[in-house]
Amino acid sequence: MKRKFLTLLLLSLLGASLLPMSLLAGEWDFFGKLSMEGRFFPNSPAYASQKPMTLAPSVTLEPELVYGWNDDYDRVYLSPFARLDANDHKRTHVDLREFNWLHLASDWSIRVGLGKVFWGVTESRHLVDIINQSDAVEDISGEEKLGQAMVNVTLERRWGTVSMFILPGFRPTTFSADDARLHGPLPIDSAHPSYQSGRAQRHVDWALRWSHTLGDLDLALSHFQGTSREARLLLGQRAGQPWLQPHYGQIGQSGLELQWTRENTLWKGEAISRTGQGRRFYAAVAGFEHTLYGVAGSVIDIGLLMEYLYDGRDPRFAPPTMADHDLFAGFRIVLNDRDDSTLLVGGSWDHRNYASFINIEGERRLTDRLKLTLTGRFFMNIPATDPLWFMRQDDYLELKLARYF
Repeated sequence: MKRKFLTLLLLSLLGASLLPMSLLAGEWDFFGKLSMEGRFFPNSPAYASQKPMTLAPSVTLEPELVYGWNDDYDRVYLSPFARLDANDHKRTHVDLREFNWLHLASDWSIRVGLGKVFWGVTESRHLVDIINQSDAVEDISGEEKLGQAMVNVTLERRWGTVSMFILPGFRPTTFSADDARLHGPLPIDSAHPSYQSGRAQRHVDWALRWSHTLGDLDLALSHFQGTSREARLLLGQRAGQPWLQPHYGQIGQSGLELQWTRENTLWKGEAISRTGQGRRFYAAVAGFEHTLYGVAGSVIDIGLLMEYLYDGRDPRFAPPTMADHDLFAGFRIVLNDRDDSTLLVGGSWDHRNYASFINIEGERRLTDRLKLTLTGRFFMNIPATDPLWFMRQDDYLELKLARYF
């Protein structure tokens, strides 16, 4: 822990030292948030190896520093992250989410360093979002991401936007501690993963994406070649005891994103084709979000969401997924009040094994600098053949109070 803090400090000082003295006339901007969180687990754990905890408190610090010069056409962005968790020592960690230099020109840009990139349009699953590794100890949804080292060049043209990525270095997934909640019955040796590539974490990946808007239609095509961000957990033995080792293969993934705006309805879709994990397989998410504006003469908007999820992977060769034959439905309430109050409730239901996953996300500003966030994850009717089986007892509610500065 101490070594990580020192590394972060040294990187920050190095980044500042690389700026010529002539750039010190630029503008600095410092902001961020300090959060206190509490996860409440109403059920007893499924395994004797897990701590019988009901409340899991933690604290996070997320400062952000932006330095701009050359009329803000050049920027350095620094975003560290730190969490202190009372129960899960793997969740106590320090990470450098972003630390990069961005140069903007009239019709192109370049970004070098640690960065985060988001691809995707659907609500229930982001199939095409593959640049960054998910931070599994932060959230099981996969929405939280680790920083990725990159050289990213973007070209703006009349016929679309082209983004090219060189991605040196790979960051493996960090799993929860063996005795923590949201963990299975077997220990996972995340510190010693195996790789298909002989270069292991030093393998250089690449990606390419084209996006364009044609009237009411937004579309994008992408391709990624490199180390899979999803790990297969291989069963092994150590000192006569079973354990799991994460394995990362080499894949090629082509993606498609579509979003069509039609009056009050957004029609959305994502699809991928992937090679390298057994036979080529295809996966897709498609659906809509229809918004009812000013319900019953009020200022409240309600969005109705529905999506279907399909994934044709073979679990013998590819990491298993819960989203193979699922129907997602939900609603989003936006109060349009001075406190920016919103609530999203959604659920996925597998029509083959009847497994269900319910997700709740709500937030509301208390003051100009305080925000309250509520998150809920619930697992229902999970059969032993479903990837969510090991979390069947780990329903939780999370309450977060964030102070912005």
